[in-house]
Amino acid sequence: MFETARRDGVCRLARPETRWLSTGYAGGDSRADAAFNVTVPEGWPETDLDAYVERRLSAAGFDERGPTLLTGVGQEHARRARFGPVEVVATAGVSNPAELPIDDDPREWGDASDAPDAAAGDDRDDPVGTVNVFVGTTRSLEPGALANLVAVAAEAKAATLLARCGAPGTTTDAVVAACDPAGDPATFSGSATEVGNAARVCVRDAVLASLGSRYDAGPIPRGVDEANYGVVADDRATVAPI
Repeated sequence: MFETARRDGVCRLARPETRWLSTGYAGGDSRADAAFNVTVPEGWPETDLDAYVERRLSAAGFDERGPTLLTGVGQEHARRARFGPVEVVATAGVSNPAELPIDDDPREWGDASDAPDAAAGDDRDDPVGTVNVFVGTTRSLEPGALANLVAVAAEAKAATLLARCGAPGTTTDAVVAACDPAGDPATFSGSATEVGNAARVCVRDAVLASLGSRYDAGPIPRGVDEANYGVVADDRATVAPI
């Protein structure tokens, strides 16, 4: 699916005339010849992201422009997984997990004023961890199916991270989904379809491999208590019958 190149902290995923749907900065629908994953330095101070991305891509010698995700994880930890009509490239770091406790019975919750106080967490904005997932298929997906592929990839990422670090994601995760407009058409991309099943397999395996590389010299943090940063969403909403 993708022709990859990596240099100067930038990973390019190239394929001519590809349709992309990005949840990252300046995301949304686009058609371009490449997408990029860019590693930012610790203590990253940038605020003009357009200018920053332009400088980084130019400095790395890449002429194309397309969807771009940012991460604190080095591109040497990027891993690729292929299965059937799908390919995934992922970088995974979990120093800023985002927990969502589901221990209490929601039937016992009152209104929001009865909810427990939110747990303390560091809400730093710089992407100290981040799980970035690029998922592409050689099939031509309907617009709704391309959007659903984002959801399928996010679900697989969450299941994988829950098993490895006890949280479904970090505070800065992003997904880019892609398809080939000239490929065989596919109306759906749910988990029971060929594309959806392959995406789940590839996301799981690429994220696991990237985590294994990123934490080869030490344990993976399990939750906010073991991580450097992170948040816990333990507020309670007001729930009522419709």
